[in-house]
Amino acid sequence: MTGFPRGRMGPVERKPRTRINERIGVPQVRVVGADGQQVGVMDTHEALALAREQNLDLIEVSPTARPPVCRIMDFGKYKYDEAKKQRAAKKKQHSFQIKEIKLRPKIEGHDYQFKVAAARKFLEQHHKVKLTIMFRGREMAHPELGGRLLDRVIEELSSVGMTEHAPKLEGRNLTTLMAPRTSRGKPRSAYDGDGGAPGARAEESPSPPQPAAEVGEQPSEQG
Repeated sequence: MTGFPRGRMGPVERKPRTRINERIGVPQVRVVGADGQQVGVMDTHEALALAREQNLDLIEVSPTARPPVCRIMDFGKYKYDEAKKQRAAKKKQHSFQIKEIKLRPKIEGHDYQFKVAAARKFLEQHHKVKLTIMFRGREMAHPELGGRLLDRVIEELSSVGMTEHAPKLEGRNLTTLMAPRTSRGKPRSAYDGDGGAPGARAEESPSPPQPAAEVGEQPSEQG
């Protein structure tokens, strides 16, 4: 049986180090000056001498180009700029969770306000919120009641969130997904108004990340 020695992991892929100055082992490079302007292709030793004249470094910024591209600048500033770019990229990849708020068509006033407040808080924290209206028994005979309730919730949350897809009926549940508001938009109606089931023109929702904790029913709610 082949493999790695016991107790050792396989080879770890490491990010290549940025080559600078004498570590740049190619005969010619394309040089970008300290002012960001193209200097042109020149011998590496000449490019290094040009950098030394300005008390700067010769930094290989595109090693796969032919010839490799090098920039004349301070290496400390280069590392700072790269770290700043990485932090900005991570910030754009802000992770969010999907919080679920469950309601019943006959939900009482106190429970309704509690759940709308929870949904508002989640949206203000930049999480997505899945709104679920749960039908039981003969409530399925009047799905428009749940649709109107969902419309009401969406309207109350319209200042902080907007729906990502039309409400749709999933078994005994009527659901929609709200995202934090970033631009103005009109919420979708949960009930199509023609006597059909809510979500008759529902769209496919995008694949969400793993769902997070949900806010369930309150003990005081009656069926």
